Amino acid sequence: MTTNTVLPAETLPVLNPESPATGGCDDIQIDTPKAQTTEVGSYFISNYPPFSLWQSSYLPRLKEVMAAPPASKAPLGLYLHIPFCRKRCKFCYFRVYTNQNAKAIEQYVEALAREVELVSQLPAIKGRKLKFVYFGGGTPSYLSSKQLRFLREKLSAHISWDDAEEVTFECEPGTLHEEKVATLKDIGITRVSLGVENFNDQILEENGRAHKTPEVYRAYEWIQKAGFPQVNIDLIAGMIGETDENWAMNIREARKLAAQNVTIYQMELPFNTIISKEMKELGTASPVADWATKRRWVSEAMDALGEDGYHISSGNELVKNPTTDQFVYRDNVWRGCDLLAIGVSSFGHLQGVHYQNLDRIEDYLATVERGELPVNRALEPTPHQRLIREWVLQMKEGQVSAAPFTDKFGVNPLEEFRTPLANQAARGYLVVEEGRVRLTRKGLLQVDSLLPEYFEPEHRAVRYT
Repeated sequence: MTTNTVLPAETLPVLNPESPATGGCDDIQIDTPKAQTTEVGSYFISNYPPFSLWQSSYLPRLKEVMAAPPASKAPLGLYLHIPFCRKRCKFCYFRVYTNQNAKAIEQYVEALAREVELVSQLPAIKGRKLKFVYFGGGTPSYLSSKQLRFLREKLSAHISWDDAEEVTFECEPGTLHEEKVATLKDIGITRVSLGVENFNDQILEENGRAHKTPEVYRAYEWIQKAGFPQVNIDLIAGMIGETDENWAMNIREARKLAAQNVTIYQMELPFNTIISKEMKELGTASPVADWATKRRWVSEAMDALGEDGYHISSGNELVKNPTTDQFVYRDNVWRGCDLLAIGVSSFGHLQGVHYQNLDRIEDYLATVERGELPVNRALEPTPHQRLIREWVLQMKEGQVSAAPFTDKFGVNPLEEFRTPLANQAARGYLVVEEGRVRLTRKGLLQVDSLLPEYFEPEHRAVRYT
């Protein structure tokens, strides 16, 4: 795996209105004026080729690689999807279920344990150790302490995370209590990610969040008391109702918490969110701030957190200490590791084949209960597509060196991507120097909008999800 270089916040230039190379804050935008409005569609790039190309016809190939011994020494990770939430956020596009009773949740947890058992018996997995584990959702903290301990015990019997470098667990503040936080520490969680999103109760409610701000501070106090090695807080720039004054308050409050990691997302509107459906059915205008405003807000946060010593580790993430505050999950997924997908609708990749589990919980449960792997669709990228995938994902870190790609793929990416690099350098998004690409602040703040230019031509206009 290549080394992840983390940039101090001041290394990526603050936008200067006098500079034609980077432009001022008002110039942070996708080039076409129409795209300034936050319209319905996927913006955040997390994989390549696009998910819309994955098909059930590739499942025989997936089963072939599952039945083969490991073809490389790629790191192995485990992603577990917990699809339960107290409420469905209006901007959420994940597979989640609300108002589930204890019996339904218990049945699902037992299915997770059974799926892990099935996966552990695959020749491609047998005997391998996990480098990282990620509990995502939904709301993993929706599970009770009893269910968490059960899951830990069952999973450990088949694929242990005792030696994992990182075990991340996503939390919704209102689902936590002190005993549950202690349970997380006991079962080996090393990185807690707290979904704060905003510190304004009215904005939280307007966007469909279940928690309130007092629950954030209470949960954070318990988390700090438990002494996790890393704590991350999530914020979202551009939630419905956001203003300049409120965003400045969000930055002040985030600085007070002083978490090791701060992740800031820019609000987007994928096709299956409540907001997107309301826009389509009612014909209403987008209620979300435009892209230029969201990028300005994120830039302001980067500057303020930089004053506190934070370093930029991607277009979304800042860390206190680059030596100790590393996101092992991200760094490995973006560099082509094997990732086991566990749970309904989960995404993974194994021995060069990408796959997703069944996306309806009824189908998932029934399949696992039959003792079958609940895989739904897959895709085997070509070597060139794997090169593109790792290149575009690592660009999101703000800088990427060519040498590791030449070593791994036998291709010089600076030559392979000469045209898009030249185009984006001319527009002030990046600089190519000394065998590496470095994004300017302007480029980093809208990096996801730049990445399709590196896609193969036939994939640049297709639906992403």
